[in-house]
Amino acid sequence: MEEAYDMSGARLALTLCVTKAREGSEADIHALELMFQQLGFESTMKKDPTAQQFLEEMKKFQHAIDAREDSVSCAFVVLMAHGLEGHLEGEDEQMVDLENLFEVLNNKNCQALRAKPKVYIVQACRGEQKDPGEIVGGDNIVMSAKDSLQTIPTYTDILQVYSTVGGYISYRHDKDGSCFIQTLVDVFTERKGPILELLTEVTRRMAEAELVQEGEARKVNPEIQSTLRKRLYLQ
Repeated sequence: MEEAYDMSGARLALTLCVTKAREGSEADIHALELMFQQLGFESTMKKDPTAQQFLEEMKKFQHAIDAREDSVSCAFVVLMAHGLEGHLEGEDEQMVDLENLFEVLNNKNCQALRAKPKVYIVQACRGEQKDPGEIVGGDNIVMSAKDSLQTIPTYTDILQVYSTVGGYISYRHDKDGSCFIQTLVDVFTERKGPILELLTEVTRRMAEAELVQEGEARKVNPEIQSTLRKRLYLQ
């Protein structure tokens, strides 16, 4: 049996969301707030950060975590903005490097989260490409819209979940929010199981969904990058 992360301590979440010129992001913020409440997270939200503030808010979050008296089990960081591969666009239209944001909480830089799971949810474009989808087998899928280690590597215990694969755009509905955030919230609140299994279900649902953009059918799927060493259960 694979070992699971101890989730008995505090669960902390930070959401940084650019809402400017991103219609529907309020629906995503609302859904995430409800999810974090249900999953027992202490949640902090900042809207419309500049590129510099993305980094400042991450560092503030890290300082707050390291300053806590109690034990911390897990951190979630949700980043929502326009973007390109490896970069997010701040409210000031300047770019911030995702790697610079991710490294703030790594095992070297955040002591309280050392060997603890750090989950990043990134809702942003990663390029300009659009996926029209491929037909499978003639049937087109249609759907309306304990840690005894002396040392550990710097970059373990990280889970990065992107709304789309590298090089591709991400989609958002003007009122309902993004397919990715809404699907992820639904699955994380409805289902129990290790997080990677839940994310497989998110991917399945998104792969089945038929998105229409400017009259053209589009497909989109999230991408998951994990260096988790144990199973992570949120419920």
